[in-house]
Amino acid sequence: MGKLLWLGIVAALVFSYWVHAASSAYQYHYFNETDLSLFETQEQASSSLLGITPLMVGLTLIQGAAAKGAVCLDGTLPGYHLHRGYGSGANNWLVNLEGGGWCNNVRSCVYRKKTRRGSSTFMEKQIPFTGILSNNAEDNPDFFNWNRVKIRYCDGASFAGDAEDKAAQLQFRGQRIWLAAMEDLMSKGMRFAKQTLLSGCSAGGLATIIHCDEFRGLFPQTTKVKCLSDAGLFLDAIDVSRGHALRSFFSGIVGLQGVQKNLPHTCTNHLDPTSCFFPQNLIASIRTPLFILNTAYDSWQIQSSLAPSSADPHGYWHDCRLNHAKCASSQIQFLQGGLTVTSHFPESNTGFRNQMLNAIKGFSRSHQNGLFINSCFAHCQSERQDTWFADNSPVIGNKAIALAVGDWYFDRAVVKAIDCPYPCDNTCHHLVFR
Repeated sequence: MGKLLWLGIVAALVFSYWVHAASSAYQYHYFNETDLSLFETQEQASSSLLGITPLMVGLTLIQGAAAKGAVCLDGTLPGYHLHRGYGSGANNWLVNLEGGGWCNNVRSCVYRKKTRRGSSTFMEKQIPFTGILSNNAEDNPDFFNWNRVKIRYCDGASFAGDAEDKAAQLQFRGQRIWLAAMEDLMSKGMRFAKQTLLSGCSAGGLATIIHCDEFRGLFPQTTKVKCLSDAGLFLDAIDVSRGHALRSFFSGIVGLQGVQKNLPHTCTNHLDPTSCFFPQNLIASIRTPLFILNTAYDSWQIQSSLAPSSADPHGYWHDCRLNHAKCASSQIQFLQGGLTVTSHFPESNTGFRNQMLNAIKGFSRSHQNGLFINSCFAHCQSERQDTWFADNSPVIGNKAIALAVGDWYFDRAVVKAIDCPYPCDNTCHHLVFR
């Protein structure tokens, strides 16, 4: 009962914050915000109220980064949080790439560089490690005693840009930050790793996909290397006004921050750079084993890609995008696709869920890859304790996310879990905004 009460308080605090976020005067800020540290902060506060103390891990700045030009948007040093492993996990490394939206023009990047998403000056000096980063065996059974690292996100292009805007005093150095962090961690023992996992959520989930094969290349073939992308499967989908809101947004990121040269050449040799910032065009060619954890009705994509206010001037989608229970049947159809589904991969590509299932068709055929696509209105499930592994966590086939990922990573089972369509899953932790 105590854990359920704790989770209830966390949810209430999170939802009350997002009420405020939804009314933000900065449309670009609202569009960009996938604020994982929000959940972390609220979980920390709620845990303290109940006498539960999550592991707090200090910030380490990468001292040699500036000489390599590996700096945040404002020119400050990048950093990470590292908690050392022990026992059987002493030589295993989990590297997590922080998420938190993007910036696609000078104005939004200037705003961002005055926040923890663009400057280490504003970063928390300590953050809680929960979910896949937890050091508690009961909360994180497979990775609790590994070396666990969260690399802070302070560029704005999923650790993939390399450019600058001198007039606006902006440094777009995500790729250099990635390389500097890897070099620093390798010097601190990661080069001796026996097993490694690169993970990330949201913009960090996209970064994980982009850098997965690069990460594999850091280690000898004897090292087990896999990648986990959580809520990173951003789709090049048509929005409710028949436009391409997210494609336009991504185009700005790629052009402004010099992303093109750091995207996988297996994609850019036949598609335009913006298309190669969309995971659906990358995942089939990734050679390293990859696990895709995503909701079929991703809350961020519904609010900011499918039905942003700019594409819904009359507010027809306003209530639906904040609370799935207020969606009309035609809106559910738009999100769902065909209501009658006869296989895991319907032939129709209409509907957001069906587009997602079509996007992973080729990817899923590889025996080495893993899937957990649940039918929830949520976003990011690996770093929140209530969705990663708790008494009432979301499940598919009675298997929680943490156990599915663990079974896949350690080759205990083939994991290709795809949920039945909404509303059949009563284990979801749906996000509702007011």
